[in-house]
Amino acid sequence: MTGYADCARVVRDERFAHMPPDNLLAFVGFPDWREHPALLHLFTSMITLNPPDHTRLRRLVGSAFTARRVQGLRPAIEQMVDGLLDQLSGEVDFVDAFAFPLPVNVIGELLGIPVQDRGQFQSLVSDWAQVLEVISPEVVSRADPAAATIRDYLAGLVEERRRRPADDLISALVQAQAADDRLTDEEVLSNAAFLFAAGFETTTNLLSNGLAALLAHPDQLKLLADRPEIAGAAVEELLRFDSPVQISSRVTTERVEIAGIAVEKGERVLAYLGAGNRDPERFADPDRLQLDRPDNSPLSFGGGLHYCLGAPLARMEAQIALPALVRRFPSLAAAGPGQRRNSLTLKGFSSLPICTTG
Repeated sequence: MTGYADCARVVRDERFAHMPPDNLLAFVGFPDWREHPALLHLFTSMITLNPPDHTRLRRLVGSAFTARRVQGLRPAIEQMVDGLLDQLSGEVDFVDAFAFPLPVNVIGELLGIPVQDRGQFQSLVSDWAQVLEVISPEVVSRADPAAATIRDYLAGLVEERRRRPADDLISALVQAQAADDRLTDEEVLSNAAFLFAAGFETTTNLLSNGLAALLAHPDQLKLLADRPEIAGAAVEELLRFDSPVQISSRVTTERVEIAGIAVEKGERVLAYLGAGNRDPERFADPDRLQLDRPDNSPLSFGGGLHYCLGAPLARMEAQIALPALVRRFPSLAAAGPGQRRNSLTLKGFSSLPICTTG
């Protein structure tokens, strides 16, 4: 599906579900998927499950990942942004200098990961996330040790928070185990690992994709610098224009007709979210970047039962960071071509050289 309405239906209609991992992973050659950490920790997290398992995990994790907890991070995010901007000078790689360290420190702050431990996770998460692109022996062989390292680190942190709770998300997930309907130890670890990885992988792409789009459209960059009050609308447009997540996969649970096509039960359906976000039937002049675009509702965070739990946090980070960046450096410009990641599902930059001085 490539049209906006059809993509929206795929991610919102419960008749389009996630393929059960036993079926999916056996199909791609991994019937022993539970023996591979990269597959086990992804396919036992709530992102890949269907009701009732998904409903239960979403409720328990959501009770810890509250709006109050997210909004409470605003002062810390503003301080992190200012600190990172203070360190930018001359020509720098925006990904390494800003787009990675900001979200990894934000999600690290939320989860309760000590500052000195956060930097090690960039390459680990990058290796693990490759299984979202393609599941092959070569990819899994790199992803497994990365996922195992992340899991082992979080297991130690969970044990520490069980002994000495703190005001962080790890402690809240551990405490959710005290209820009658509780998270198991493995559920705490799988979902903490997923939240940590997703919490900066996609936001790093949002920031780098967003800045690349602004640099390619100087009039819009100036608009954001002159009118920071449009930050909310601007981030929605940047999400639409170059979505960090491009594809969402589902399987039909019954015979469904969509886009004039009869899709039989058990067929796989791909929603190309990036294409839906450029659908001319939904967006006027869709290939034009317009930060103050009215009636903007991109598909970038999915929808329905699986709407991204971290969407409010990602939005807040971008709404704070991008206006502050363009105000701080009025002569901000590209310092060379950026390097796109070799990926289909998660779209972003591996490097984005910028010049902060005129």
